[in-house]
Amino acid sequence: MTLTATAVRPLRIGPIELGAPVVLAPMAGITNTAFRRLCREYGAGLYVSEMITTRALVERNATTMRLIRHHESETPRSIQLYGVDPATVEAAVRILVAEDHADHIDLNFGCPVPKVTRKGGGAALPWKTGLFRDIVMRAARAAEHVPLTVKMRKGIDGDHLTYLDAGRIAEDAGAAAVALHARTASEFYSGTADWDAIAGLKDAVTGIPVLGNGDIWSADDAVRMMAETGCDGVVVGRGCLGRPWLFGDLARALGPADADTGEPVDATLGFVAAAFRRHAELLVEFFEDEGRGCRDIRKHVAWYFKGYPVGGDTRAALATVSSLAEIDDLLATLDLTAPYPGAAAEGQRGRAGTPKRPALPQGWLDSRELAEGAAGDLADAELDHSGG
Repeated sequence: MTLTATAVRPLRIGPIELGAPVVLAPMAGITNTAFRRLCREYGAGLYVSEMITTRALVERNATTMRLIRHHESETPRSIQLYGVDPATVEAAVRILVAEDHADHIDLNFGCPVPKVTRKGGGAALPWKTGLFRDIVMRAARAAEHVPLTVKMRKGIDGDHLTYLDAGRIAEDAGAAAVALHARTASEFYSGTADWDAIAGLKDAVTGIPVLGNGDIWSADDAVRMMAETGCDGVVVGRGCLGRPWLFGDLARALGPADADTGEPVDATLGFVAAAFRRHAELLVEFFEDEGRGCRDIRKHVAWYFKGYPVGGDTRAALATVSSLAEIDDLLATLDLTAPYPGAAAEGQRGRAGTPKRPALPQGWLDSRELAEGAAGDLADAELDHSGG
């Protein structure tokens, strides 16, 4: 089966209709306003904030309040929340809605980081079906007119899968869509995503959109995922690291045939250097501090220039820049006419990690229900980590 642009249905999440069925996955330290704006300049989609912990939001932590702010050009505004306590999650959602901070809210149940799962949070939480149901139901009710969605993993490991139960529970509890990263917590980001699980979730959840996440490194991958699984849209995370123009490719592949999505990218070194420079400029604007913005762009150097003829000394210098002028001087030394290097620039981006036994609270797997008095222990799971 070949999926064409005309075969793709528009993605509706509650009242929101997207020009292309594409969502930027939240990534801690990456999907700030600067990166979201940059991705939006290339293509259509829903661009989600960094993961926001509900406790920090309710306590009005200064950094958190800054992270939930959107640039005036961002619409619809999307925020992902992470929480473990139903009352705190509900309170955080009420703040976002009452103070008009968001047009879409996502709940994260996909974080595989041991510090989180060891306390029963993240990808471990849907194992406790009652707790999961209570969080989603109370959050969806508090969201009122703002669509609330759920992002999750397949489960804890191959013997403790949760995604089918969680998908049905989320639908019944009022979620407007569910997204599945087709790996377990134990797999972290290693191996190959199990797209068959996305197809299975699509069969199980029939009343709301089902989105697929995992191993989308190109627009062709997104087209193939939708064709093979029947999912209603795709969530892109590591595949856009150092290539924000992927969202333009996705819009051309998955958007309406008559949409004005621009010309396909000729990713010469000059094109990539310009995107890197634009990203740095937006980071400086976001942080309102040139030094801090330039420090933040450093972690993107390897991703942007993967496979390109940029020498080790230049890469090292770019990874220590402290001003836009330094960036300009270094980029001027490159052969900006160098062509796109093909396969050398493709494939994995970001750390995959290795499969490992998930860290869980003592006795967590003994029952699908939360033990009496155990809810208080979950508070320590509410830490800032990238979300799944």
